[in-house]
Amino acid sequence: MALDDDIAVLSQAPLFNLLERDALRLVAFASETRSLREGDVLFRKGDRSDGGYVVSRGAIALDSSDDGASAAFTAGPGSLIGQAALFTRIARPATATALEASTVIRVTPSLMRRVLEEFPSAAAAMQDAMAEELARLTQGLERVRQQLIAIDGEELPAKGLEKD
Repeated sequence: MALDDDIAVLSQAPLFNLLERDALRLVAFASETRSLREGDVLFRKGDRSDGGYVVSRGAIALDSSDDGASAAFTAGPGSLIGQAALFTRIARPATATALEASTVIRVTPSLMRRVLEEFPSAAAAMQDAMAEELARLTQGLERVRQQLIAIDGEELPAKGLEKD
């Protein structure tokens, strides 16, 4: 029954919700489940990543400032922590701490590579979703750029396009 529970949680998480049931079954079977107590640190800002995490139960606080202030974001069941870490090893941009007893599912880059190789349609769907997310981010940044131009009253050169 635990495998079916993990499949249900994974199917709610961003990117994983694009996978067909057999791919989700592979992820659920080959991933690692980790239990945390309240206050346990999942990883610290600056640590080298070992994969992405899907919160199965509980709540994980993500603090990028590491100054003891309230966390900027809390990840609950079905949330994906470390999307980029699913595909490559990166430095963690925040510290992740369990706010209560929690369970997470760790998915390593090697497991994701295997899933994407065995399920090419899932790979294409994930690529499309990530490209759309990047396009939305780019549009948002352009809106901010235009607002800054309006505040400053002059055109800001685009990075890399400055005139000599």
